[in-house]
Amino acid sequence: MSNWPAYLDQAEFWHWWVAAIVLVVIEALAPGAVFLWLGVSAAVVGLVLLVLPDLGWQGQVLIFAVFAVASIAGWRVYQRRHPTKTDRPTLNRRGEQYIGRELTLDAAIVNGIGKVRLDDTTWKVAGPDAPAGARVKVTGVDGTVLRVETA
Repeated sequence: MSNWPAYLDQAEFWHWWVAAIVLVVIEALAPGAVFLWLGVSAAVVGLVLLVLPDLGWQGQVLIFAVFAVASIAGWRVYQRRHPTKTDRPTLNRRGEQYIGRELTLDAAIVNGIGKVRLDDTTWKVAGPDAPAGARVKVTGVDGTVLRVETA
């Protein structure tokens, strides 16, 4: 005899389909492509339960868990291999927007570190030693430090 309530042993396929709809609605309200795959997994369990109506709750939860993990992991792998194309690829990578831009040093680069004022922000720069007022060109970004070379 189970310690679980009796209604858990009596789950039917449509219970999973209702759960799938609820999860997809949550995805629509809070997009992030996680609840979508949980909803798909719940729908798959509903299909399996339609074919195998005597499947116990343990099997249902196991199938849901396996499909949820596999679908989310698969989606992430797909996203890495096929990134979304955009007309502004550096939108959320502010430092990369400045690569190729020529700037004037505010503070001299001493021992490889200096400062530059760029738009409304002071940035730390790294590169060959140069005096304040020298022109430098941004060649890369390392976290919040702009990599520069003399222009």
